[in-house]
Amino acid sequence: MNKKRELLIEILVPIFAVLMALIFCDILILIYKESPYRVYKLLVEGTLLNPYGIGQVLFKTTPLIFSGLAVAFAFRSGLFNIGGEGQLYMGAFATAIAGMYMPSSVPFLIAVILCIFVGFMSGAVVGFIPGYLKARFGSHEVINTIMLNFIVLALINYLVVSYFKVPETLHTEEIVENARIMRLSAVMPFFKGSAVNLSFVIALVTCGIVYIILWKTKFGYELRAVGLNPSAAATAGINVKRTLISAMCISGGLAGMVGINYVMGYKYYFEEGFSSGLGFMGIAVALLGRNHPFGVILAAILFGILSQGGLVINAVVPKELVDILQAIVIICVVSSNSEVRRILSKSEK
Repeated sequence: MNKKRELLIEILVPIFAVLMALIFCDILILIYKESPYRVYKLLVEGTLLNPYGIGQVLFKTTPLIFSGLAVAFAFRSGLFNIGGEGQLYMGAFATAIAGMYMPSSVPFLIAVILCIFVGFMSGAVVGFIPGYLKARFGSHEVINTIMLNFIVLALINYLVVSYFKVPETLHTEEIVENARIMRLSAVMPFFKGSAVNLSFVIALVTCGIVYIILWKTKFGYELRAVGLNPSAAATAGINVKRTLISAMCISGGLAGMVGINYVMGYKYYFEEGFSSGLGFMGIAVALLGRNHPFGVILAAILFGILSQGGLVINAVVPKELVDILQAIVIICVVSSNSEVRRILSKSEK
C-alpha cells in the first residue's frame, strides 16, 4: 500500500506543479492583455504540430536529458551536484579538442566513441574533486561545486582565447569529419531543417543505462542506500566514501556528455558561452523528473517545448514569460510535495 501511495505521489507532484504553474502563467498573460488560449495555441503549433518544431524541441531536449541525469544521479546518492555547468564545459571542451586532433584515418564509429569517452571522463575528473573532498574531509559538495564552476569556466575561457580559438572568433577549430554525428534528418526527412541529431538517441540510451545501474545492479543498490541513510549503509558494510566519490564521478561524466549535442552534432566546435545555463537547468529537470531517468526524459521534453516555444510566442508576449513559467514549475514542485501528501491522506480517511 505504501509503495502504491509513494508511486502516486511521484506521479501527481509534477502534474500538480505544472498545472499550478500554468494557472500563474495565465494570470501573467492576462496582465499582458493577451488571450491565454491564443498564446498556448501558438506554442503548441510551433513546437508539436510541425516537423521543424518537433525537431527543434528534441534538439533542445537532448542536453537537458544529460544535465538532468547528472543531477539526478548525484541526488540518488544524497549529494547535490550544482557543478554541472563546469563539468559540461570541461566535457564539451575536451570533446572538441579530441575531435580536432582525431586522425582522419580512424573509423567513424571508433572516433565518435572516443570523443564521447573523452567528454565523459573530463566531466568525471571535475566531478571527482568535490566527491573526494566530501568523502575525505566532509566539506559540503554544494560549496565545492559552485566554486569549481568559476574555476573551470575561467580556465577554459582562458585556454580557448589564448591557444585554441580561430582568429576573430570565440570558438575553436571544427572537429574532423569522422568525429561528427549525423543529423536525424539524414535518415528521417521528417526532421528536415531542424538541428536534432543522433545525440538525442544517445541520450535516450544513456537514460536506460542509468536506470539499469541504479535499480538492477549491486552498485546502484548501495548508492541509493547511501543516499537514504549513510549511517545505516555503513553499518551494513557499504563503503560510503567510495560510493560518494563514484557517484560524483559518474554525475560529472554525465554532465560532460552535454557537449556532444553541440560540438559533435550541431556546430562542430566548442564556443565560449554555448551552454546558457544548461548545467543549472539540469537541477530543474531532475526535480521535475523526481530523480528518475525516465522522469528526466519527460521533464526535459517539457522544458525543451518551453525553450522552443519561447521563440514562437515572442510575437505576442515576451519570451521571458517562458523563463518565468519554468521557474514557477520548479517552485511548485518543491512546495507541492507536502500538499499532495496532505490531499492523499485526507482522501484515504
